[in-house]
Amino acid sequence: MNKRLIAVALCLIAFTGAFAQQQFITLATGGTAGTYFPLGGAMAEIWNKNISKMNAAATSTGASVANVNLLKDGKVDIIFVQNDVAFYALNGVELFKDKYSDIRGLACLYNETIQIVALADSSIKSVADLKGKKVSVGAAGSGSEANARQILEAAGITYKDIKPQYLSFAESASNLKDGNIDAAFTTGGVPIAAIQDLAVSKKTIMVPVDKALAAKLMKEWSFYTTAVVPANTYQGITTDTSTVAVKSMLAISAKVKDDLVYQLLKTMFDNTPRLIAAHAQGKNITVASSTDGMSIPLHAGAEKFYKEYKK
Repeated sequence: MNKRLIAVALCLIAFTGAFAQQQFITLATGGTAGTYFPLGGAMAEIWNKNISKMNAAATSTGASVANVNLLKDGKVDIIFVQNDVAFYALNGVELFKDKYSDIRGLACLYNETIQIVALADSSIKSVADLKGKKVSVGAAGSGSEANARQILEAAGITYKDIKPQYLSFAESASNLKDGNIDAAFTTGGVPIAAIQDLAVSKKTIMVPVDKALAAKLMKEWSFYTTAVVPANTYQGITTDTSTVAVKSMLAISAKVKDDLVYQLLKTMFDNTPRLIAAHAQGKNITVASSTDGMSIPLHAGAEKFYKEYKK
């Protein structure tokens, strides 16, 4: 082999070695009009800036249920997911036929508030008023759709009693704006961008989940907690609205190395101002509350991180 070929071979080896050292992470978020997407983008940016040879990217997806399946299939590395959906996946119940025993928790983030929005002139004032109406229950098979179905069932309403539409947040807002549907269920951190945009152009209301209905729901499903959508969160809605919430969280495969998981968590929590800048819910992402509502086993790397934090 002549000197030129040897030099080329050495360059290729060096390049391959450097490329192999790169750590590629794909973070599955949700729709672009929701809360997961901007926060996921901020997390990827934090990891890329602060972890050597990190190449992280946030991708828009169908959110919780789709994300679980992507993680299970090895197509993504970290997912945003509702804590109730993560529990269903681990145990193979509700939305999942098979158990996903390798799913592990990284951190609980903030309340995922169920926000039922309707047009002000729709005559809808309560969940009971949704009977006979065209209602977006969320994307088919999504965490939002499961929440909608469970809340309706607690109110004695099935999909046979409404005209269900399986729409994303953005599609729900667009169809409300055009008068194609009467109301929509959305589950996400307050505020949801799609509802903000809708409220600017259309007079809207928040449909409450009252205390009696919330109590009945929580008796059946322990993941729910009572919550409030504060007055003036959305233009024209000037009173607090009682509702319920679940928790958003980050999940990962048990197969990911402990050291990497530890590094991802430490770096994220060391740079929370970037999360706050990305979305109002960023202020609720704290180490102190990161295991509150954890519905699945923690990853070993996460356990190590939280153990050291609590010392």
